[in-house]
Amino acid sequence: MPVTPDLSYWAILGELHRCQVDFIVVGGVAAVLEGVPLNTLDLDIVHSRAAGNIARLLSALDALDATYRTQPSRKLKPDRSHLLTTRFGPLDVLGSIGRSRTYEDLLPHTVEIDLGNDLSVRVLNLETLIAIKEEVGGEKDLAVLPVMRRTLAEKRRL
Repeated sequence: MPVTPDLSYWAILGELHRCQVDFIVVGGVAAVLEGVPLNTLDLDIVHSRAAGNIARLLSALDALDATYRTQPSRKLKPDRSHLLTTRFGPLDVLGSIGRSRTYEDLLPHTVEIDLGNDLSVRVLNLETLIAIKEEVGGEKDLAVLPVMRRTLAEKRRL
């Protein structure tokens, strides 16, 4: 069974689920849910840009007291995709990742993970996470690639 995210991430995921937001967990939390032993500082999601989903997302963000991370003293409320702070911690709400891969592009490369308490989330699979980190090639991305590749090899052996 994969490691569950810490309770702050769980609270954010729970609110997104409660509001019926169509989203995919990507980034560090996705890697942790896929069994990669690493720490992460924020929750990254890619959301569907369908109008109805945007409305549900904005409702969830409102319930999470989300504000922009830049100029936190101004408490500006989000309107679309941005780097946010919620009362439970940082949340990156993304329209796409890598080479402009959208929710629809990523959906076939996901797995659904049951976190318990009637909470299940769609998570980008480890193979695709690795491919995107290779595409992006940022310093942080390259640093975690060896651990991610090792975890993938271990999973394939099981």
